[in-house]
Amino acid sequence: MTDIIGDETMAEKKSTVRKTVAEKRKEIRKKAKRRVEAVAVEGSQKVSGHVGGFFEFIRTQGVIGLAVGLAIGTAAGDTVRKIVEGFINPIVQFIVGSQAKLNAEVWQFEAFGRTADFAWGAALSSLITLIATALVIYWLVNVFKLDKLDKKKK
Repeated sequence: MTDIIGDETMAEKKSTVRKTVAEKRKEIRKKAKRRVEAVAVEGSQKVSGHVGGFFEFIRTQGVIGLAVGLAIGTAAGDTVRKIVEGFINPIVQFIVGSQAKLNAEVWQFEAFGRTADFAWGAALSSLITLIATALVIYWLVNVFKLDKLDKKKK
Protein backbone atom coordinates (compact mmCIF):
# COMPACT_ATOMS: atom_id res chain seq x y z
CA MET A 1 0.00 0.00 0.00
CA THR A 2 2.80 2.33 0.68
CA ASP A 3 4.03 1.62 -2.80
CA ILE A 4 0.73 2.71 -4.28
CA ILE A 5 0.72 5.78 -2.10
CA GLY A 6 4.35 6.34 -2.97
CA ASP A 7 3.57 5.85 -6.66
CA GLU A 8 0.75 8.36 -6.43
CA THR A 9 3.06 10.78 -4.74
CA MET A 10 5.63 10.27 -7.45
CA ALA A 11 2.97 10.79 -10.13
CA GLU A 12 1.81 13.91 -8.32
CA LYS A 13 5.38 15.16 -8.19
CA LYS A 14 5.81 14.56 -11.94
CA SER A 15 2.49 16.27 -12.59
CA THR A 16 3.55 19.21 -10.44
CA VAL A 17 6.90 19.45 -12.24
CA ARG A 18 5.12 19.36 -15.62
CA LYS A 19 2.73 22.07 -14.47
CA THR A 20 5.60 24.16 -13.21
CA VAL A 21 7.48 23.82 -16.53
CA ALA A 22 4.30 24.58 -18.48
CA GLU A 23 3.59 27.59 -16.26
CA LYS A 24 7.14 28.85 -16.73
CA ARG A 25 6.78 28.50 -20.49
CA LYS A 26 3.49 30.38 -20.37
CA GLU A 27 5.08 33.12 -18.29
CA ILE A 28 8.02 33.37 -20.72
CA ARG A 29 5.59 33.58 -23.65
CA LYS A 30 3.58 36.29 -21.89
CA LYS A 31 6.73 38.30 -21.16
CA ALA A 32 7.92 37.90 -24.74
CA LYS A 33 4.51 38.94 -26.05
CA ARG A 34 4.47 42.02 -23.78
CA ARG A 35 8.00 42.94 -24.92
CA VAL A 36 7.08 42.54 -28.59
CA GLU A 37 3.99 44.69 -28.05
CA ALA A 38 6.08 47.33 -26.27
CA VAL A 39 8.65 47.38 -29.07
CA ALA A 40 5.85 47.59 -31.67
CA VAL A 41 4.24 50.52 -29.85
CA GLU A 42 7.61 52.27 -29.49
CA GLY A 43 8.40 51.73 -33.18
CA SER A 44 4.93 52.89 -34.16
CA GLN A 45 5.40 56.07 -32.13
CA LYS A 46 8.77 56.71 -33.80
CA VAL A 47 7.33 56.12 -37.27
CA SER A 48 4.29 58.28 -36.57
CA GLY A 49 6.66 60.94 -35.24
CA HIS A 50 8.65 60.84 -38.48
CA VAL A 51 5.50 60.83 -40.60
CA GLY A 52 4.09 63.72 -38.59
CA GLY A 53 7.37 65.59 -39.00
CA PHE A 54 7.30 64.93 -42.73
CA PHE A 55 3.77 66.30 -43.08
CA GLU A 56 4.69 69.30 -40.94
CA PHE A 57 7.66 69.96 -43.25
CA ILE A 58 5.38 69.80 -46.27
CA ARG A 59 2.93 72.22 -44.65
CA THR A 60 5.47 74.76 -43.47
CA GLN A 61 7.73 74.73 -46.51
CA GLY A 62 4.93 74.93 -49.07
CA VAL A 63 6.06 71.82 -50.92
CA ILE A 64 2.54 71.10 -52.19
CA GLY A 65 2.30 74.60 -53.65
CA LEU A 66 5.70 74.15 -55.22
CA ALA A 67 4.66 70.84 -56.80
CA VAL A 68 1.41 72.32 -58.11
CA GLY A 69 3.30 75.34 -59.43
CA LEU A 70 5.80 73.09 -61.15
CA ALA A 71 3.05 71.07 -62.83
CA ILE A 72 1.16 74.16 -63.92
CA GLY A 73 4.39 75.84 -65.00
CA THR A 74 5.27 72.88 -67.19
CA ALA A 75 1.88 73.00 -68.88
CA ALA A 76 2.03 76.79 -69.19
CA GLY A 77 5.54 76.59 -70.67
CA ASP A 78 4.31 74.19 -73.31
CA THR A 79 1.37 76.48 -74.09
CA VAL A 80 3.62 79.53 -74.38
CA ARG A 81 6.03 77.62 -76.63
CA LYS A 82 3.18 76.59 -78.95
CA ILE A 83 1.78 80.13 -79.07
CA VAL A 84 5.23 81.51 -79.93
CA GLU A 85 5.83 78.80 -82.56
CA GLY A 86 2.31 79.06 -84.00
CA PHE A 87 1.74 82.82 -84.02
CA ILE A 88 4.81 84.87 -83.22
CA ASN A 89 7.44 83.00 -85.27
CA PRO A 90 5.39 83.20 -88.51
CA ILE A 91 5.11 86.99 -88.07
CA VAL A 92 8.87 87.26 -87.46
CA GLN A 93 9.56 85.01 -90.47
CA PHE A 94 7.29 87.16 -92.62
CA ILE A 95 9.25 90.29 -91.60
CA VAL A 96 12.78 88.84 -91.58
CA GLY A 97 12.49 85.95 -94.00
CA SER A 98 12.93 82.32 -93.05
CA GLN A 99 14.23 81.56 -89.59
CA ALA A 100 16.78 79.13 -91.04
CA LYS A 101 18.12 81.93 -93.22
CA LEU A 102 18.34 84.25 -90.21
CA ASN A 103 20.13 81.58 -88.16
CA ALA A 104 22.67 81.14 -90.96
CA GLU A 105 23.60 84.84 -91.10
CA VAL A 106 27.24 85.29 -90.10
CA TRP A 107 29.47 88.35 -89.97
CA GLN A 108 33.06 87.50 -90.76
CA PHE A 109 35.86 89.66 -89.39
CA GLU A 110 39.42 89.46 -90.60
CA ALA A 111 42.43 91.08 -88.94
CA PHE A 112 46.13 90.26 -88.73
CA GLY A 113 45.71 87.19 -90.91
CA ARG A 114 43.03 85.67 -88.65
CA THR A 115 39.27 85.40 -89.07
CA ALA A 116 36.38 85.35 -86.63
CA ASP A 117 32.80 84.40 -87.48
CA PHE A 118 30.05 86.12 -85.51
CA ALA A 119 26.73 84.29 -85.81
CA TRP A 120 24.61 87.40 -85.33
CA GLY A 121 21.61 85.84 -87.06
CA ALA A 122 21.33 83.03 -84.51
CA ALA A 123 21.74 85.50 -81.64
CA LEU A 124 19.08 87.81 -83.10
CA SER A 125 16.73 84.87 -83.70
CA SER A 126 17.19 83.73 -80.11
CA LEU A 127 16.62 87.27 -78.81
CA ILE A 128 13.43 87.61 -80.85
CA THR A 129 12.17 84.27 -79.46
CA LEU A 130 13.00 85.38 -75.89
CA ILE A 131 11.18 88.70 -76.28
CA ALA A 132 8.20 86.99 -77.95
CA THR A 133 8.00 84.42 -75.15
CA ALA A 134 8.16 87.12 -72.47
CA LEU A 135 5.48 89.08 -74.32
CA VAL A 136 3.17 86.05 -74.49
CA ILE A 137 3.65 85.32 -70.77
CA TYR A 138 2.99 88.97 -69.91
CA TRP A 139 -0.10 88.94 -72.08
CA LEU A 140 -1.45 85.70 -70.55
CA VAL A 141 -0.90 86.93 -66.98
CA ASN A 142 -2.62 90.26 -67.64
CA VAL A 143 -5.48 89.04 -69.84
CA PHE A 144 -6.46 86.22 -67.50
CA LYS A 145 -5.61 88.28 -64.40
CA LEU A 146 -3.42 85.50 -63.05
CA ASP A 147 -1.52 87.98 -60.90
CA LYS A 148 -4.70 88.46 -58.82
CA LEU A 149 -4.69 84.76 -57.84
CA ASP A 150 -1.52 85.14 -55.83
CA LYS A 151 -2.07 86.12 -52.20
CA LYS A 152 -0.45 89.36 -51.17
CA LYS A 153 2.04 88.85 -48.35
CA LYS A 154 1.83 91.25 -45.44
